[in-house]
Amino acid sequence: MAPRPQWKGYLKLSLVSCAVNLYPALSSSYRTRFHTLNRTTGHRVKRQFIDAETGKVVETEDQVKGYEIAKGEHIIVEDEELEKIPLESTHTIDIDSFADISDIDMRLRDTPYYLVPDGRVAQEAFAVIRDAMTKEKLVALSRTVLSRRERIVLLEPFDKGILATTLHFEEEVRDADAAFEEIDEVKPSAEMMELASHIMRQKHKDFDIAAYKDRYEERLAALLTGKTKDLPVMRPDENKPTNVINLVDVLRKSLQQEGGKSKSASQGKRTARRPRAAAKTKQSGYTKKARRSS
Repeated sequence: MAPRPQWKGYLKLSLVSCAVNLYPALSSSYRTRFHTLNRTTGHRVKRQFIDAETGKVVETEDQVKGYEIAKGEHIIVEDEELEKIPLESTHTIDIDSFADISDIDMRLRDTPYYLVPDGRVAQEAFAVIRDAMTKEKLVALSRTVLSRRERIVLLEPFDKGILATTLHFEEEVRDADAAFEEIDEVKPSAEMMELASHIMRQKHKDFDIAAYKDRYEERLAALLTGKTKDLPVMRPDENKPTNVINLVDVLRKSLQQEGGKSKSASQGKRTARRPRAAAKTKQSGYTKKARRSS
């Protein structure tokens, strides 16, 4: 069974459109995850946002985004304002153009997804777009909104569906010249080139990603397995009561010790909870860094 789609919308090519679902192509569920514990008590710890000046905990409802315009001065931006930013591609993957896959800079590739038609009605239009790209040996470039940000999406036929890969914008990719500027122009000797070529020919084989395992994850699993083996064996209590009547007697005695009051009766006398503090009014404009009291 396919997982829940991360995004639902429409794939559009000129006047041809169809409903589609977008599924993540990557998963990190195989990786071992740790909890952060208090070394002294063994209890799990939780993260909290702390006011940098007062040192007090800032609850979720009191947190807001701020853009720094000067030292200690921020423009406050509410989530509702971000959601109102007009983007035409919010629910549509609109194909802008087509290109040869060899023209796409590999550095631009980011995250892959599986794009599939949503229902039988959408399958014919989806197949037209997919098969036409296969026939012409082209890939498509489009735009859509994922996680509130407009992304460039590369579409290419993949098996029965389409592989949709988000691309970085040009401004996100660093120029290679700065990294390579200290590499000198070196001309290797013919003998060394032949030796290197010989080694490459010997090691040449069909690409098989399954041959590459996450060795760190395997060794981490071995570490945890060894620690588990060293734990004391926890056995169930062999002196469990076998007579239900005995348990009922124990419960009755417990009730008598509590004064004979039932749980339902005691619940009615519970002190009412203190009402929550009223939500703070949202602010607009910008906020200045508070002065410390002398």
